[in-house]
Amino acid sequence: MENSRPSSKRFLDIVSDLRTIIKEEGAVIGDKLPSERVLADRLQVGRSTIREALRSLELLGLIETRRGEGTFLADYKKHQLVEILSTFIMQHPQSLKYVDDTRRIHERAAIESISNDVERRALPVWGSFLAKLKGTEPIVREELLQEIVVISGNRLSLKIWFLLKQYSRVPFHEVMKEEEKEIAANLLNEMMNGNSRLAVMRYTDWLDIVNGERRGEHEC
Repeated sequence: MENSRPSSKRFLDIVSDLRTIIKEEGAVIGDKLPSERVLADRLQVGRSTIREALRSLELLGLIETRRGEGTFLADYKKHQLVEILSTFIMQHPQSLKYVDDTRRIHERAAIESISNDVERRALPVWGSFLAKLKGTEPIVREELLQEIVVISGNRLSLKIWFLLKQYSRVPFHEVMKEEEKEIAANLLNEMMNGNSRLAVMRYTDWLDIVNGERRGEHEC
């Protein structure tokens, strides 16, 4: 049975705790890390939370998973962007606004790129998303944004966006509300029609709702 607070720690907290454990263990590049179960017990979070953090770190190249063997520490010095960003945020908490602003730059660029590309904006995946948005099936916010950034085709932007998303204050893991679904559907329609300016405007409307929700939580 998993621990009772699987979502109480944000990604940044998990990363910081994992780094502390690695330091305490005296691990060096190539050393095996503790199992998900052990890490979950030590950090008092659910295994699903640990799994997601490890998956994120693996995508960024900080660790590597070997099937049947476990998870091993990779050479983080080859990934200076991660070190720079994490240090920047840890030393300057107020700079999280810059993280959000930079993430949004990548999201807007991806929307514009797809809107201006006849083949990408005509992909059937957008029709599938529209059907989901009009139905009753729940959609997590980051599902749509991640698909947009992936299909934009810029792999470097994807890696940067993924990292920024993990540090972001926006609750991407939440399910879209009905008013968001309508705006997201309008975003997709404008993007599919090649209207990049209007698509970006709908994206801004959507994020304004999400950011307003976050501000409301902080005021409670």
